[in-house]
Amino acid sequence: MNFKTLGGSHFADQTSLVHASCSASSETLSDKPDMAEIEKFNKSKLKKTETQEKNPLPSKETIEQEKQAGES
Repeated sequence: MNFKTLGGSHFADQTSLVHASCSASSETLSDKPDMAEIEKFNKSKLKKTETQEKNPLPSKETIEQEKQAGES
């Protein structure tokens, strides 16, 4: 693959990128999903989970309090 440097960044030429994308799109049998496995999948066996936000957004009240504290 040929690389060109421009301002410290490396860019591959377009011909090698096109070649790479064509070879990546060819699928083999092992890449395709097994439809029998998909059809017999039982969704009810999945665990129920409670999703919680890692970084919840602050409430309007919290934002107002922080604004007032910053102005003082």
